[in-house]
Amino acid sequence: MKVLVTGAAGFIGGYLVEEFLAHGYQVVGLDNFSKYGELQQASQRNPQYRLVRGDAKDGALLKRLLVDCDHLVAGAARIGGISYFHQFAYDLLSENERITSSTFDAAIWAYRHARLRKITVLSSSMVFENATEFPTPEGQQRRCPPPSSTYGFQKLAVEYFAQGAYEQYGLPYTIARPFNCVGIGERRARCDHEVLSGNIKLAMSHVVPDLVQKVLKGQDPLHILGDGMQVRHYTYGGDLARGIRLCVEHPAALNEDFNLSTATSTTVRELAERIWRKIHGDWKPFRTISDAPFAYDVRCRIPAIEKARRLLGFEADTTLDEILDEVIPWIARQVEAGAI
Repeated sequence: MKVLVTGAAGFIGGYLVEEFLAHGYQVVGLDNFSKYGELQQASQRNPQYRLVRGDAKDGALLKRLLVDCDHLVAGAARIGGISYFHQFAYDLLSENERITSSTFDAAIWAYRHARLRKITVLSSSMVFENATEFPTPEGQQRRCPPPSSTYGFQKLAVEYFAQGAYEQYGLPYTIARPFNCVGIGERRARCDHEVLSGNIKLAMSHVVPDLVQKVLKGQDPLHILGDGMQVRHYTYGGDLARGIRLCVEHPAALNEDFNLSTATSTTVRELAERIWRKIHGDWKPFRTISDAPFAYDVRCRIPAIEKARRLLGFEADTTLDEILDEVIPWIARQVEAGAI
């Protein structure tokens, strides 16, 4: 079985390539290294893996890579943390729409003229940005108000691309929605700009690496965005990769969409205190101060996960403590090396 993964050098992409290789796939990865720059990943030493430097907007290249592939995982996109949504509000829409269109054009061609069986697209929990039902089930993205952010709106458009390609050309699909991926491998993006969070300068990315950096650098009181009562489901990258692989290969995934997430809700304040205690122990009082939140800092994001469990047998079972025990030492090494 051979699969093409676009965005293969990205955060989730790195986990996904390893997951496919571990389960006997031949993997072709495509990435233009626009986010992090040149990377060397352990998977590149695997003889079953070929990493191609190129742009997912290059339709001719995609067709060449898809000629002998059975599956396509469309993961390439411009993506970043909450500040990124504001900094690149137009580019997130325009660039990601071009990537999506090019990818589906090539997939439709490969399905009709080569051996492609299906496209699996990576959507986002941000399609539920304005959800009013919690836990939020699959299908709510069509019933609630559309996302306010251009990123969330474009990810919703990705799902409509899948619908349109199936209705007009018969291209089978699966939609995978990862929730709050946490793990190792997330570095400072080349386009990130530094902002001041209290007395610490950092490139705002995602909440876990940002909080870990601030605690490691001795910030006290710890600055958090808003009141810290925002609810998230922090899900391990390895678990998400397994869920995406099941979306690719499980017969029950055909033409379906799935929330992929841990079942555990955690507030930002609870997360911050967990990180604080793991670094400082109980001897140092945990104190916080609130900074003004960003406009798209969603208050509540709680997915329904029963569909993935029932149809795919998928559960994200890595605990937040286990995640942090892996992530904190990795971030500490990256801080020391100046890579994050």
